[in-house]
Amino acid sequence: MGDMSNSDFYAKNQINESDRVAGFGCSLMELRSLMELRGTEAVVKLQEDYGGVEGMCSRLQTSPTEGLTGDQADLDKRKEIFGANLIPPKKPKTFLQLVWEALQDVTLIILEVAALVSLGLSFYHPPGDSSGESCGAAAGGVEDDGEAEAGWIEGVAILLSVVCVVLVTAFNDWSKEKQFRGLQNRIEQEQKFQVVRGSQVIQLPVADIMVGDIAQIKYGDLLPADGVLIQGNDLKIDESSLTGESDHVKKAADRDPMLLSGTHVMEGSGRMVVTAVGVNSQTGIIFTLLGANTEEEEKKEKKVEDGHRNTDCSHPSIHPIATIATDGAAGINAIGSASLINGKMQDGNMENNQIKVKKQDGAAAMEMQPLKSAEGGETEEKERKKPSVSKKEKSVLQGKLTKLAVQIGKAGLLMSAITVIILVLYFAIDNFVLQKLPWMPECTPIYIQFFVKFFIIGVTVLVVAVPEGLPLAVTISLAYSVKKMMKDNNLVRHLDACETMGNATAICSDKTGTLTTNRMTVVQCYVADVHHKVVPEPGVLPPKSLDLLVNSISLNSAYTTKILSPDKEGGLPKQVGNKTECSLLGLVLELKRDYQTVRNQIPEEKLYKVYTFNSVRKSMSTVIKLPDGNFRMYSKGASEIVLKKCSYILNEVGESRIFRPRDKDEMVKKVIEPMACEGLRTICVAYRDFPGNPEPNWDDEGNILNDLTAICVVGIEDPVRPEVPDAIQKCQRAGITVRMVTGDNINTARAIAIKCGIIHPGEDFLCIDGKEFNRRIRNEKGEVEQERMDKVWPKLRVLARSSPTDKHTLVKGIIDSTIGEQRQVVAVTGDGTNDGPALKKADVGFAMGIAGTDVAKEASDIILTDDNFSSIVKAVMWGRNVYDSISKFLQFQLTVNVVAVIVAFTGACVTQDSPLKAVQMLWVNLIMDTFASLALATEPPTESLLKRRPYGRNKPLISSTMTKNIFGHAIFQLIIIFTLLFAGEKIFDIDSGRNAPLHAPPSEHYTIIFNAFVMMQLFNEINARKIHGERNVFHGILRNPIFCSIVLGTFGVQILIVQFGGKPFSCKPLDLEKWMWCVFLGLGELVWGQVIASVPNSRLRFLRRAGQLTKKDESPEEDPNEDNEEIDHAERELRRGQILWFRGLNRIQTQIDVVNTFKSGTSFQGAGALRRQSSTTSQTQDIRVVNAFRSSLYEGLEKPDSRTSIHNFMTHPEFRIEDSTPSLPLIDDTDDDSARRRKMYSSQPASPNKNNNAIDSGINLTIDTSKSAASSGPASPLHSLETSL
Repeated sequence: MGDMSNSDFYAKNQINESDRVAGFGCSLMELRSLMELRGTEAVVKLQEDYGGVEGMCSRLQTSPTEGLTGDQADLDKRKEIFGANLIPPKKPKTFLQLVWEALQDVTLIILEVAALVSLGLSFYHPPGDSSGESCGAAAGGVEDDGEAEAGWIEGVAILLSVVCVVLVTAFNDWSKEKQFRGLQNRIEQEQKFQVVRGSQVIQLPVADIMVGDIAQIKYGDLLPADGVLIQGNDLKIDESSLTGESDHVKKAADRDPMLLSGTHVMEGSGRMVVTAVGVNSQTGIIFTLLGANTEEEEKKEKKVEDGHRNTDCSHPSIHPIATIATDGAAGINAIGSASLINGKMQDGNMENNQIKVKKQDGAAAMEMQPLKSAEGGETEEKERKKPSVSKKEKSVLQGKLTKLAVQIGKAGLLMSAITVIILVLYFAIDNFVLQKLPWMPECTPIYIQFFVKFFIIGVTVLVVAVPEGLPLAVTISLAYSVKKMMKDNNLVRHLDACETMGNATAICSDKTGTLTTNRMTVVQCYVADVHHKVVPEPGVLPPKSLDLLVNSISLNSAYTTKILSPDKEGGLPKQVGNKTECSLLGLVLELKRDYQTVRNQIPEEKLYKVYTFNSVRKSMSTVIKLPDGNFRMYSKGASEIVLKKCSYILNEVGESRIFRPRDKDEMVKKVIEPMACEGLRTICVAYRDFPGNPEPNWDDEGNILNDLTAICVVGIEDPVRPEVPDAIQKCQRAGITVRMVTGDNINTARAIAIKCGIIHPGEDFLCIDGKEFNRRIRNEKGEVEQERMDKVWPKLRVLARSSPTDKHTLVKGIIDSTIGEQRQVVAVTGDGTNDGPALKKADVGFAMGIAGTDVAKEASDIILTDDNFSSIVKAVMWGRNVYDSISKFLQFQLTVNVVAVIVAFTGACVTQDSPLKAVQMLWVNLIMDTFASLALATEPPTESLLKRRPYGRNKPLISSTMTKNIFGHAIFQLIIIFTLLFAGEKIFDIDSGRNAPLHAPPSEHYTIIFNAFVMMQLFNEINARKIHGERNVFHGILRNPIFCSIVLGTFGVQILIVQFGGKPFSCKPLDLEKWMWCVFLGLGELVWGQVIASVPNSRLRFLRRAGQLTKKDESPEEDPNEDNEEIDHAERELRRGQILWFRGLNRIQTQIDVVNTFKSGTSFQGAGALRRQSSTTSQTQDIRVVNAFRSSLYEGLEKPDSRTSIHNFMTHPEFRIEDSTPSLPLIDDTDDDSARRRKMYSSQPASPNKNNNAIDSGINLTIDTSKSAASSGPASPLHSLETSL
């Protein structure tokens, strides 16, 4: 990688020996090259060149224990020499770039061209005076000179209105971009890291970390800079985001001390000295590679792939290229500045790194697959063949909207084409056929002018028909909601998560910290054979037990965990670090002892060995060396787990006695269960002594963590947050099921679930632990079966003692389930590193802002800045509000679209001219698109949103009520406009504006039509505020100042346009009376709205179909591509067919088995004997074939994302059985197809006939071995499957 450093980008960073003069003993480039080494190579280099880590620290002028002094001058100097911990963001698009993008809109381009042609032609005057007459009616009552001069105005007006539309669009995009950047910065500023400065441990914003800082790292951290490990306990790092290696790398100061930015601490803790920050760190180098040459996109993508082919890790030089970060990191995040933390350097690459390269945001991004769950037969080939659509490509709403917009656009295009054709034909027939006029060359420009006018009318129809305001409405609504959600403690990281949340049907919540306050206190303890219901006085306990207890708690907990004095007088002491450990330290303080003095005697460096807590051990142990040379290990963890490993217990005088299994059972019944039933977490504290000679093998954990002596069991209370029961009740009212998934034991979990209101006594629900859950959902082979899962999850309310994999399996099972009329949309909360896979899998992942680890935040969509469950309810409310806002906008816009298109179309066909002129149409378009989207998309949410059930994935976007409103209002508006168009001149006693010549002055008649039309839209905008058929459309209107100001503003501008718009707007000023009439017609809309609300939906059966406009296929992860439709129906049919097919097969199978048994001359009992004898090879072959089939067919059916699986699986090479079956001679090739097919499905679990399993498992083996070998011979099962499909 040395060659990279020569790029110009680093020229400014290459400070040669001059920085030695600056007083540091090593230069920037030396440190950078040092960080490229790994393992023993790095250790040797450190020793030889720097004299180990201590030498490195002294060269960097820092102390391994006290850190930097924190002196400002020193910090500035470091910043100048080694750089700051920032990666410069990609430049935002300038306003002009955004304007240029807005100009790319096809309809606008067409309009511009038409306007320019019209403009050019208006300056052309046909020669001769008589030409007017000779060109016939075409000139249509030739205008006087003044009018002819004004011909250019229309062209210019169209151009100006296009400019207006473009500027508005660009401004919206620009403000959106700005908001995103603000959001991104906010996320980054919240990222802090623990650093030692001036021997004080402080939390620093990541950007302020300097080279030479001593950083404390712990489980769950995302490392913000490169560094060298000074001291570590059982440290394991997930470096997959940089190297693609999925195994966790063990780090130790003497083995592999190199820690890299952007990697995750998966276990353990330690301290490191920072050696490279910002663009000079490993991640920074990659980012700058990405940012420096976006033009070399194509080359780079190839390079990435080569990098991956070349996985020889002995060349560290390929790591950085082969890494090119994942997902959003790639384009250094389309949105904002990516600093290392938020570079999203990993994206769920938890366990398995199947890497898909996809182009995104102008960079090649790798996306790692999250945890491969224990599903059977998930063949990697198939994963690779899947189109690489990342999980959160399009949200439910965006999918529905895209589809709708395309449909409306097509209809608009058709209408505008017909309009133009009819106009041209009418003109041609009228002039050249009926009046038999010759085509004169000098008249050509006049004719062309007419054709251009017709073309402009056609384009105008199209402009009005295409709802380009839809994406704008969605953006505004989402951006507005996101901004407001910040105030409700929801920091939204992915915009569409906010809207998905409105459709959520299930929430799987953690217990600790989300439902509870996460302020743990010890309230009961069992020590020295006595169960104390309150914390005892220290005098009551035997001194030996007390000493052991105090030492065990003080030493066997992270030294970063502390209890500090309260911030304000009379407040509660501040708990810093792990809350469970804080509660134990609190117990030490209540026993009138000080944990700090114990820690000072044995500082962290003196700890001999630490087994840190992880989700497998569920305990933590620390070994110390005693003065006499022997060792003592202190241990603490979940009581049932640690007690199983205890062989002794301290008695009432503090001596150890034997702890028999029956004592353990009694302990569980008398102590642990009663504590758990009161909702307490139970923790057991224990210890064990080891001889110093010979020294035990510390890596043999099984033997080390055994034969312990129990000291005490404590019950820790974590009170339920006061606002949670109410929030959960709201969720249940809103049709959302709340499930609790926790690592606590089942009794504690159940007690808290009852306090929260998740379960109510007397209801039909399931509370199970992880073991039982896995037993219920997995088959004999340990594979998760969706069918079994579907029996468990609907009633499951509490899942206790669950592992991260259980959480992931549950979420996946609920999302993939197809029972019930609605597909489930699942939200998940998590705080730990291990929650990453579940957070990524969920439709919406919530991470805890305070207690959450960086890994969890990285995998999440929304961060709860106050860790509070009630904030989730607010997110649901906002999500539903977004959905409703967009429905309101749609209802309003579609009404305008329908009316404007029909008016323009009919007017053009009947009167040769659209009653609404191009510029007027553009104004209407501006009102209804841009302003209406602003007005309707910013309605604040109300509590009533939580009183209805979620819409779910497959509900159409336009409900029947909305369809009724759209058509109802359209009919009213059309009646009024057509009355005005064909009888207006009589009603108002004015000149008719119909059939006006080409450049005729604007008429009062058409101005009234335009004005009335706009008034009706304005009042209909008020109607559109309600979409569920409510009567009071003004309800809460004053709560939305934006709406009021937009409606009033539009009204004001309309007055100006009509009174002073003149020729450009084709308007003639109106007097007060005519204005009153226009406003009166507009008010009619409100009255008519009440009439429509009175018509019951049940009367309007035909609307049911109309509302289905966008019936989007249920698949959650697919772009609404047209070609996927057939597959969907095919799959649905297939699923239905499959059930019937299995039933038929099962029956045929039973009959054939009986026949075959009789054929072979044995009775059914004989068959039993045969069955027992039948050779194992035939069984395994049978099972293999069945598995091959099941894995493919089931994958295809259950996984919505692998769309092509069913159609492809015939051709998939991995299902050819040749290689897996021992090649037996094919004895009987004549075996009939049905028997083969029966073999194929014989042990199919999904047979709908529940009692068939016995038949399935048994009778299939009644044919002798040779036949089953034959039937599972190469390709034959596949052949039979093809014929049957």
